[in-house]
Amino acid sequence: MTVKVLMPALSPTMTEGKLAKWLVKEGDEVASGDVIAEIETDKATMEVEAVEEGVVGKIVVAEGTEGVPVNDVIAILLEEGEDKSALDGAGSGESPAPSKPEPSETTPSKSDTAPAAQATQPQSAPKSGAGEERVLASPLAKRMAEQAGLTLSTISGSGPNGRIVKADVEAAVKGGTTAASQPGATPATAATTAVTAPASAPTASGPGAKQLADMLGMEYRQEPLTSMRKVIAKRLTESKQTVPHFYLTVDCQVDELLKVRKDLNSRSDAYKLSVNDFVIRAAALALKKVPAANASYDESGILYYKHADISVAVATPAGLITPIIKAAEGKGLAEISNAMKDLAIRARDGKLTPEEYQGGTFSISNLGMFGVKHFEAVINPPQGCILAVGAGEQRAVVKDGALAIGTVMSCTLSVDHRVVDGAVGAEYLAAFKVLIEDPLSMLL
Repeated sequence: MTVKVLMPALSPTMTEGKLAKWLVKEGDEVASGDVIAEIETDKATMEVEAVEEGVVGKIVVAEGTEGVPVNDVIAILLEEGEDKSALDGAGSGESPAPSKPEPSETTPSKSDTAPAAQATQPQSAPKSGAGEERVLASPLAKRMAEQAGLTLSTISGSGPNGRIVKADVEAAVKGGTTAASQPGATPATAATTAVTAPASAPTASGPGAKQLADMLGMEYRQEPLTSMRKVIAKRLTESKQTVPHFYLTVDCQVDELLKVRKDLNSRSDAYKLSVNDFVIRAAALALKKVPAANASYDESGILYYKHADISVAVATPAGLITPIIKAAEGKGLAEISNAMKDLAIRARDGKLTPEEYQGGTFSISNLGMFGVKHFEAVINPPQGCILAVGAGEQRAVVKDGALAIGTVMSCTLSVDHRVVDGAVGAEYLAAFKVLIEDPLSMLL
């Protein structure tokens, strides 16, 4: 019998993904373990391997399709001895729900009438008890239809079981099936639909960005939200709304650190230490000295972590990602430096595995290389703290009772007050400052 290839869950939090690329085509033979596709999750692009051998009989979901739910059928394999006639009963692009088996088409009961009609007219979805239509459509098609002011029930679906896909919405837009041409819609109704339909929904304080731009005739270029950008928006909004932040700042003199860094880099070509490598090492050792800061809040109780797993913010073309230096308190500067370079390169290429960016007990965000003097970072839930590191700059300092010039770096700790109190945060920053200003102590 045929083998269904399902959209895999590549991380514990993944609910949908983008089928970025097919590496096989219909008619190709595949063996178990062969890489057949690339899936774009919210953080990285992952390879999908075939778990069975066979011939690619049908590619159900085209490459480039966004919002493909986990466990949806994305392709069908034919086993040995089967031909394409076996695809007739192979199923659609969606996995059937066990609790809602399809009704018999030969002897439909009175309650089965609506589902039976759906089998013959896929685009005309059955009505729910509330009188609303339920239409089979991909998430991308739904968004496109909403933005174009189209009603899905007026669009014929060309996908499996009449599923409305991107191409169907595009064809409807080109064919002039707009809100104005829908049955019963007056010109006034159509105009209202066009304004209220965009994905940028109005808020209590006024219209969304897209609505306002459209109403005022402002010129703009719109790009669809990537999976990563959606997750960033959701998590950071939740963080600022649900986590009670407070902030503590210290100024660290880093002249000695810069001197030690220069000396160590001149000794070997096996590593090239950055200021950020020293920051990671100092942050981890400070957590070892003040373990109460290495914690997370949970409704069931506060979690205190054994190791300092340091998440380091890395900017990528798709958005921010935080690869992790695990058990950083036990790693030397050279090991941290080489590991961070490798993680950063693969993060920008979208090649990190979920375990390399999920988790972490403490975060660092360093904008010093951009000349930013001071900023306050947003906590990365469920972590309790994030350290924002500014640029080292020459300032007037007092040394031995006299004014002098020193290189000073401002560091701000954002703290979740539910788990870390002010005194603990201050104690942590004091320990961090000692390590940064006396870098030789980090080598012991």
